[in-house]
Amino acid sequence: MANTAVICLGNRFIAGDALGCRVYDYLTRISPRAAGIDILDGGLCGLDLLRLVEHRQRVVFVDAVAGLAESGATVVLSRAQIAAHAGGYGHGAGLPYLLQLLPALHPLPLPEIVLVGSEGEPDAPMIRQVAELSMEIAVHGTC
Repeated sequence: MANTAVICLGNRFIAGDALGCRVYDYLTRISPRAAGIDILDGGLCGLDLLRLVEHRQRVVFVDAVAGLAESGATVVLSRAQIAAHAGGYGHGAGLPYLLQLLPALHPLPLPEIVLVGSEGEPDAPMIRQVAELSMEIAVHGTC
């Protein structure tokens, strides 16, 4: 297991939620095993993503976002910004809820965690832009 992971989230059967799946396909096609970086399909795992975060120093999630930017715009959110969107636990709790609970579930220090996302249906330029930014952050971090 690498210290860094790019974890792609989403549902490939729903166009507006397929960004992470399409980025996963792109990254595994162009760089199936980047040095020191695991590229993982997180699908719709929700709280089960904890096992993919444990023992990492840096995690970059890739997912579609809604209501955070103009259509086609790419955003980078910190762990705290993602966790701020958590509501109560339920079927749709997913990543925000996991990251809200992470400090209680994960030994310190917490890994650097960011989300790279984009609004709208993913087209080839969006997929490439999000994939390249995700790998850049995976390699160099956000600092």
